Amino acid sequence: MKLDPRPPAPVPIPALLVAITLLGACAGKLGGDATPAVADGPNILLLYSDDHARNAIGAYGSQLVSTPNIDRLAAEGIRFANSFVGNSICAPARASVLTGKHSHANGVLHNGMPFDASWQDTFPELLQAHGYRTAIFGKWHLSSEPTGFDDWEVLVGQGTYYNPEFRSAAGTRRIEGYTTEIITDLALQWLEEERREDRPFLLMVQHKAPHRRWLPGPEYLELYEEEPLPEPATLFDDYSGRASGAAAQEMTIARHLDEIDLKLTEPRGLTEDQLALWNAAYEPRNARFEEAMLEGEALVRWKYQRYIKDYLRCIAAVDDGVGRLLRYLEETGLDQNTLVVYSSDQGFYLGEHGWFDKRWMYEESFSTPLIARWPGTTQPGVVDEHLVQNIDLAPTFLSVAGIRRPQEMQGRSLIRLLKGRQPTAWRNSLYYRYYEYPGEHAVPRHYGVRTERYKLIYYDQLGEWELFDLAADPQELTSVYDDPNYDDIVAELKAELSALRTQYGDQG
Repeated sequence: MKLDPRPPAPVPIPALLVAITLLGACAGKLGGDATPAVADGPNILLLYSDDHARNAIGAYGSQLVSTPNIDRLAAEGIRFANSFVGNSICAPARASVLTGKHSHANGVLHNGMPFDASWQDTFPELLQAHGYRTAIFGKWHLSSEPTGFDDWEVLVGQGTYYNPEFRSAAGTRRIEGYTTEIITDLALQWLEEERREDRPFLLMVQHKAPHRRWLPGPEYLELYEEEPLPEPATLFDDYSGRASGAAAQEMTIARHLDEIDLKLTEPRGLTEDQLALWNAAYEPRNARFEEAMLEGEALVRWKYQRYIKDYLRCIAAVDDGVGRLLRYLEETGLDQNTLVVYSSDQGFYLGEHGWFDKRWMYEESFSTPLIARWPGTTQPGVVDEHLVQNIDLAPTFLSVAGIRRPQEMQGRSLIRLLKGRQPTAWRNSLYYRYYEYPGEHAVPRHYGVRTERYKLIYYDQLGEWELFDLAADPQELTSVYDDPNYDDIVAELKAELSALRTQYGDQG
């Protein structure tokens, strides 16, 4: 068997560690401790959005929006209150979901690195090998061809909001319409025409929305327009209480949203009819903006309103798509034997700290929504407080299907939590590492550990530390790393961070 080596980490990993990692990968691809094929496992429907902040979901207590269909999933199933990612950026998060491994172990450290499945297991491949019919539609964004899927049609690159190009095993085609609705259409068509009644299915529906540049669909252009939305308390954060990187970033609403983000110029790629609807909505608003000649904080507030309303309009289309899929499951009777999971590749800043985008280990981007409904297994309306992470999804899906996870997977199955049972010796801390610097938005490289109450972050290129007491300072405005009252906590968390790096094999 040929093994393709992973792309190198920024700092070389010791040769012995590499050998051990590749040996484990080889064992996984050779089958490891997999179980015999299954024919009667539950269906799995993964609904996965791009940059969907928990603060933009009603079930998570959003003050901005209600999301009735996603909220319904939470009401009928389980909502994880402490769900996080291991690297808050698109491609690495997706690679972690597929493999159940942190970035350094799956080879995708940042968006510029392709995902290589040839030397490592992914949960779709294992489900497929054990009798599942598998499919993915929507955003892939991994600079490689999807593997482990019987059927797939994914956006070319990042994808566009209107009239997107999709690629599949048959080639590339352009589909006219609004991308969020098209992705849902493709998934419903597959359910109707391609799934097999004699086999369980895995269907991954992966939306582009609400990724930047937040182009609402034709049906949503007027949504929220007549009502100002509440501002976050930290919209005018001065970053004085944190490490130097917080002030040096390039992701502020005040200075870094451009005219395309703010809809002050026409978007490209729309049809004549689509553009007419767009201009009918935005031209009068833009004219009023020009007349107002806003400056200072008033201008920032206007930018925030324009940004957040467009973002939430994109969310509304996603939520409607979730509703369409849930209705299909119910109408066909599939809902009773289908685990439905809603999540996102990471969180996102909705003006908190004056920001948009993600990347940081701060809560808004580190956290991600995770909601699951499995009739007959999950109890309705449960809120689970355990610390869970996106590396847990792959082993969970395998466990649900009765497949033993490969030893190389670093996550843990959530199946006991889905069943309302206490897991054995659950984790009490989470590991995080962000690599992409230099890069877009100028967020410095960093890694850290989070426990139930505390978060310790080390900016390795800056040589700076931060410690946050999340109980006393949930908005993470003031690091207490240099406060002598926290010396013992710092020592404990440094030891825990070192232990996690050893546990996950991240010594680089």
